[in-house]
Amino acid sequence: MIAKRIEVLSESLTIAITTLAKEMKASGKDVLSFSAGEPDFGTPEVIKSAAIKAIQEGNSTYTPVPGTPEVLKAIQTKLKRDNRLHYETSEIVTNNGAKHSLFNLFQILLNKGDEVIIPAPYWVTYPEIVKYSEGIPVYINTDDASEFKITPEQLKNAITDKTKVLILNTPSNPTGSVYSKKDLEALAQVLKGTDVLVFSDEMYEKIMFDGTEFVSVASISEDMFKRTVTINGLSKSVAMTGWRFGYMATPIKELTDAVKKLQSQSTSNINSITQKAVVPALLGEADSDIEMMRKAFEKRRNLAMKMFNSIEGLSVVKPNGAFYLYVNFKKVTNDSVEFCKRLLAQKGVATVPGIGFGTEGYFRFSFATDEKSIIDGINRIENFVKNYK
Repeated sequence: MIAKRIEVLSESLTIAITTLAKEMKASGKDVLSFSAGEPDFGTPEVIKSAAIKAIQEGNSTYTPVPGTPEVLKAIQTKLKRDNRLHYETSEIVTNNGAKHSLFNLFQILLNKGDEVIIPAPYWVTYPEIVKYSEGIPVYINTDDASEFKITPEQLKNAITDKTKVLILNTPSNPTGSVYSKKDLEALAQVLKGTDVLVFSDEMYEKIMFDGTEFVSVASISEDMFKRTVTINGLSKSVAMTGWRFGYMATPIKELTDAVKKLQSQSTSNINSITQKAVVPALLGEADSDIEMMRKAFEKRRNLAMKMFNSIEGLSVVKPNGAFYLYVNFKKVTNDSVEFCKRLLAQKGVATVPGIGFGTEGYFRFSFATDEKSIIDGINRIENFVKNYK
């Protein structure tokens, strides 16, 4: 009955564990969840007010497929101001989150057997959408020693005549690693002269720590600009996960035209109220809220890192962005699914197994929650590790 193409997909391990933790908590069990990549802050008032106004003014009709002129202009302004990227509004398309951006792009781009280079650890969705689109994920493995970043040599060795796309995610989910300008320039040199496109997932650009500079991939050079699709949104930076707002921008007209065509026959425009609501945030009116959240995340990161690195058998590479710690527990065991299952069952602590992100011997810990829960949760993990057999 079910089409064979759906069989290549695996359920998101992150969503599965988050759902299980919620069910356990609803049944009365004492559960602390660090599995979801979702800020615990509310959406800023300026955004909510814009949404309410949009509803009251009757902005509930269809909009152009790529987005209203107002929201496209706001995205254009944001990209120019924050990222030094100059796109025409016709080169921008709004989507229902970054997942939708990637789904559209891979559906219109990949032919059977085309290869997509994906650095590991990776966001769980990348390889799944590639496989669904009949492409072949090609993984470049990284570890603590490289701060989970690929090297130019690794990239060069991974490129074949079938390579269509390189996915870069900076800051990274799940590791929080950030590619510097120097890092990106070195990768750009490898790509020069090839036909490889770059999909740059920049969803966590506003969540940066220790004064680390965020550098947009497409800003590195004219060559990189011409080959890059910039993918972003407001889910993480202004706590709008449920609003479903993402966007893509690229000067490659063939891509944007094809995405608009596909979207016109699938979801059509994204939510009209959301389009109105995001304009103030894109224009900088929520910047003080963003900075408040960023400072809170940085404080939580410091707390969680200090606690984890004091536990025998565990270690964490310091992340310069996002709100995750990618905890190495290889000295305890190398089975991340078993480790996380038992941790949830015995201590009521939900984390995501590293195997879901393509690497064993790690778990992802989201510190997008309050300090009391972080302290309690890591204390439970410490007790669990000490008695692990």
